[in-house]
Amino acid sequence: MNSYFALHIFLTAAAFGGLLLAAFIHFKKRLHTTLVCPIGHSCDPVVHSDYSRFMDIPVEILGIIYYTIIVVAYSTLLAMPTLHETALLAPTLLGLSAVAFLFSLYLTAVQAFILKEWCTWCLISAALCAIIFFAGLRLSSVDWPFFLASSLTANSYLPAKGLA
Repeated sequence: MNSYFALHIFLTAAAFGGLLLAAFIHFKKRLHTTLVCPIGHSCDPVVHSDYSRFMDIPVEILGIIYYTIIVVAYSTLLAMPTLHETALLAPTLLGLSAVAFLFSLYLTAVQAFILKEWCTWCLISAALCAIIFFAGLRLSSVDWPFFLASSLTANSYLPAKGLA
């Protein structure tokens, strides 16, 4: 099995795990059941905080939507590899994964610095977002070291001479 197929299977499995996790959190909240973390304490202070909603949408619903899109997209790409060459699909998936990864970093920072409470399930979801983003980055044809370096240079944000 070549690395293209292995990476797609890996991405699909990670996203499916994230989908199950987000659905688990959602159903526990809907049933008003205490969400017990694998390490044995309650995740309720995190999953019921003011930060558990974004634009009045529960973040686990956003997770369910995101992970479903990723599962369907990478499963489709696995079944039909020629779709990967389309100009829009791969960058869209990578962009969506980047947004999810950055949002999970934000939510992790909220746990650490604002709530000062931890939810292991949420941290697992954040790790899955990171895995999906970096695996998708590896799979993409983006020259990401060059892209990152050029994005971080001060000159890329300055207007051209004579235009300011």
